[in-house]
Amino acid sequence: MIGNFWVPEKVSGLKDDARDFSTTLTPEEQTAYKGILSFLIFLGSIQTVNLPNFSNYITSPEVNLILAIQAFQEGIHSQSYATILESVVSSEERDEIYYFWRTNDVLLERNKYIGSIHQDFVDAPTDKTFFRGLVANFLLEGLYFYNGFAFFDTLVDRMKMPATGRMIAYIRRDELTHVTIFANIIKEIKREFPEVYDEEIVREMTKVAVDQEITWSKAILGNKISGMNGDTTEEYTKWLANQRLSMIGIEPLFADAIKNPYKHLDRLQDPN
Repeated sequence: MIGNFWVPEKVSGLKDDARDFSTTLTPEEQTAYKGILSFLIFLGSIQTVNLPNFSNYITSPEVNLILAIQAFQEGIHSQSYATILESVVSSEERDEIYYFWRTNDVLLERNKYIGSIHQDFVDAPTDKTFFRGLVANFLLEGLYFYNGFAFFDTLVDRMKMPATGRMIAYIRRDELTHVTIFANIIKEIKREFPEVYDEEIVREMTKVAVDQEITWSKAILGNKISGMNGDTTEEYTKWLANQRLSMIGIEPLFADAIKNPYKHLDRLQDPN
């Protein structure tokens, strides 16, 4: 994770993306670009604030160190999304994008869901709220971000917004380590505290996350983004959920979702 160190100011080309935004993106792509950034900014800010709450209940010093590094990286991610926004989008639109969840019912509902799980743990730290918080973190890092990432990668595949794509690639590289951290923590909970581990909670929360991600992605992407549509969004989300569940030793929830419909992601994303 330390070897991944980077800062958004060092990513060049955002001025070119600002020109591309107004000249090469379709109106539908512009809407998706702004809406997805709004969602990512919100989730990143939740992570930065909430991660230290888990550390209070973890005794392993090396895991505490890892979570401290993750919290720093989440702060960098929030800064990165803000840097993209302030470099690419006009100043008149920024506040609207930052607070898009206040006016968009779909986004508000999913933000409230993930936020309430973290708040429940803060308000009443019990074994159950702790475990639900861990699962929420795992799903947030491993599922909620990824249709957004797929959108930016699809733009890059079509030679659009390359600087934004580079920034997202750096962020995704960090997120892969974060997914792995929480997969290992959940597996260790199962091994060391089987009375706390609850597979049904994992499956139930994953189903909710998949439904919310599909609903949101279809709403913000529509069927007017070249290379992405409602069917591919659903197939990709379910496939990815199966991949994440396999990391913690749980059978797939979606038997028919056996392949990634976005072949260009295999080339653009580094899963190592």
